[in-house]
Amino acid sequence: MAIHLTAAMRVIATGMTSVIRPVFTLTPVLIITQRAVCLSSFILALTGLSTAASFTVFAADTVSSHFAANSNSNSKSDAIKSDASNTRPPISKTIVTTIQQTWQLNLLKEALRRSDSGYQVQQMSTQMNQKRKVEEALAGTVDVFWSMTSKELEETVLPVRIPLFKGLLGNRLLIIRKADEARFAKVKTMADFRQLKAGQNRYWPDAAILEANGLPVVTSYQYTNLYPMLEGGRFDYLALGAQEIGEELANHPDPALKVDSHILLQYRSPAYFFVSPKRPELAAAILTGLESMVSDGSFDEMFNRELKIEQLYREAKFEQRVIIRLDTPDLSPLTPIERKELWLDLFSMQGTK
Repeated sequence: MAIHLTAAMRVIATGMTSVIRPVFTLTPVLIITQRAVCLSSFILALTGLSTAASFTVFAADTVSSHFAANSNSNSKSDAIKSDASNTRPPISKTIVTTIQQTWQLNLLKEALRRSDSGYQVQQMSTQMNQKRKVEEALAGTVDVFWSMTSKELEETVLPVRIPLFKGLLGNRLLIIRKADEARFAKVKTMADFRQLKAGQNRYWPDAAILEANGLPVVTSYQYTNLYPMLEGGRFDYLALGAQEIGEELANHPDPALKVDSHILLQYRSPAYFFVSPKRPELAAAILTGLESMVSDGSFDEMFNRELKIEQLYREAKFEQRVIIRLDTPDLSPLTPIERKELWLDLFSMQGTK
């Protein structure tokens, strides 16, 4: 009796197979697989292992047939997807920058011209602090800006590691109160200098450098606030790059303030062009142009002319100052310090003892 029942169940299973084959052929592959497993288990319970195994083979064969039947359309679909993935939007030849009409902007334009890239520079009129520039670069709204570097900045956006000021930005003169001139003239050592309090923009990497060297620092999130804070006695000096300090003081005139003539605050702090991570081809073009200028000497020629370096050396009298040298603990190991052609000789000076 059991033998006859098993035989009957096998006949039923065979009939079921013939009935459901057309249905399976029209059913999506995932559903086919799920139903095959369920029906295989059901038939196993009714008829034994051999029939279940046969049905499983049938299900696999049906799935294979489904793929084979759709191979042409899938190939076309894959080809379309492949073509779509390889189709990139054309690279924009307009680049947006926060850099204003300065040496840095002229250098950027010349570097791009040298790279034969065909880029057109569009300046943003919106004033932004350092934090905002980085955010806009990450969003792709700003393509390139310039800044003094830091390890964090180099890890966030794309640095073009050619120092724009040849290290001059790290040679800092001090804006002080005229009433404190004699006080600054007495500074001879780092211990003396630590008795004075610095003012800094909170977003500038300089603030972290001064703090890392044990110097007291008062910060403001707005650069323009630093001048009235200095006059009001909130701190004792504002350190700015030697190439910029005269113009900056002229832009914030105050009869109570002056440029100190005694101290040179010195630390390695190159300024680079920084490019949005969304525009790596732009970073490559800028680097190509700058390297070309360094190689043929036109970088130095343009630098000396636009920044009036000879006049700056005469007026600043770097070698006659007491030099306070600071470490830059956050300086990237990729900083091209060994490339002497990229730096001024100020870091080898001894200064007044």
